[in-house]
Amino acid sequence: MYNDQELFSTLHMLRNENLDVRTVTLGVNLIDCVSHDLEVFKSNIRKKITGLAKNLVETCNQVGEKYGVQVVNKRISVSPIAVAAAPFSPGQMVEVAKTLDSIAQDVNVDFIGGFSALVEKGIANGDDSLIRAIPQALAETQRMCSSVNVASTRAGINMDAVLRMAKAIKEAAALTADADGLACAKLCVFCNIPQDVPFMAGAYLGIGEADAVVSVGVSGPGVVKAAIDRAVQAEPDMGLGRIAEVIKLTACKVTRVGELIGREVAKTLGLPFGVVDLSLAPTPTVGDSVGEIFESLGLLKMGLPGSTAALAMLNDAVKKGGAFASSHVGGLSGAFIPVSEDLNIAQAAAEGHLNLEKLEAMTSVCSVGLDMVAIPGNVSVETLAGIIADEMAIGMINSKTTATRLIPVPGKKAGDLAEFGGLLGHAEIIEVKQAAADNLFVRRAGRIPAPIHSLKN
Repeated sequence: MYNDQELFSTLHMLRNENLDVRTVTLGVNLIDCVSHDLEVFKSNIRKKITGLAKNLVETCNQVGEKYGVQVVNKRISVSPIAVAAAPFSPGQMVEVAKTLDSIAQDVNVDFIGGFSALVEKGIANGDDSLIRAIPQALAETQRMCSSVNVASTRAGINMDAVLRMAKAIKEAAALTADADGLACAKLCVFCNIPQDVPFMAGAYLGIGEADAVVSVGVSGPGVVKAAIDRAVQAEPDMGLGRIAEVIKLTACKVTRVGELIGREVAKTLGLPFGVVDLSLAPTPTVGDSVGEIFESLGLLKMGLPGSTAALAMLNDAVKKGGAFASSHVGGLSGAFIPVSEDLNIAQAAAEGHLNLEKLEAMTSVCSVGLDMVAIPGNVSVETLAGIIADEMAIGMINSKTTATRLIPVPGKKAGDLAEFGGLLGHAEIIEVKQAAADNLFVRRAGRIPAPIHSLKN
């Protein structure tokens, strides 16, 4: 039971500290829409998604107004298209992508995710078509997102898929060169992808999920920063153990707000409630930055020594507080560190405090990975594949989710500015170390075996 002071503090978070529900995501199973006829399949998925999602945005707005909580994004995730549309060719897959994009516009959601494939152990015909279609599909749509899982702790790393995704990223960037490679901002490469992520670009509805389900992604970096600042101001000598407790209590309140909104939206739509994703998701605005939390903890800048330890503490405290507040936690759940989407992180990178190697180290303790990182447009396919493989290895060995959302910006070099607009923000392009000779390692193909689960150290 909350006391009056705790209720007032939650109201203060809503009014003054950027507390919002970052996303309500409706997951829709498309397996019962399968057909060998492309037109029948497109008609089936339009009918099912539109029928379930036609009131999604209006319901989110009404529930948000009722409680005074803004639902920033309304989104849809669908079954992996590589499975649901397995009979189709790459060209037909592009048609499916355009249909999904059109449906998203019709029901007025911000994004639709699920143009996805799971290829950690091998690439089936549907997976092959989807991967071939990704560059054109992303370049010719606005609201559709794509993800491909190329590794897992149990299966190892599919290096054939890693190399193919590196090529797909380069092609997608080239096709949207006039927008700084914007298509790549809608494409994630995963290790250990969860089936219930409400956040884009990795959202899809897993095979083990219900026919339709509502999940919520909470946010709140500004709220966490403000709570730490208040605590430290009241007690300047406060130790990290006590600060972690402050973060836990704050995450608990944030999660309760998210679950309240999500459950009411699901009830109104007559659908089951799925999970709360406990992530701290930043925006490119002052006061809503994960990077600012690092400075509240005492670091001069994110990226300096101590940053990985600080992120580990922050991530763990958010998970502990959120898990106490909800019975069903899922998705990624932790702190995102997307470079362009977080003003403070983007500044740290521009000032040289944060490089690719330090970002990679920090992803070993955060929830996602190398997220929204702009790199030089001339980076080779082999180097890009090497960066992806390194990030997948961190996820595989540590039994956690990792991902890359890398953007090789055509025609630009390290130090130049890449502009993506809106919530995607902007970022200075980070230097990438490239060897003069070919990287034969990533071209040897095959699969890096799964790690042994005993003998851990």
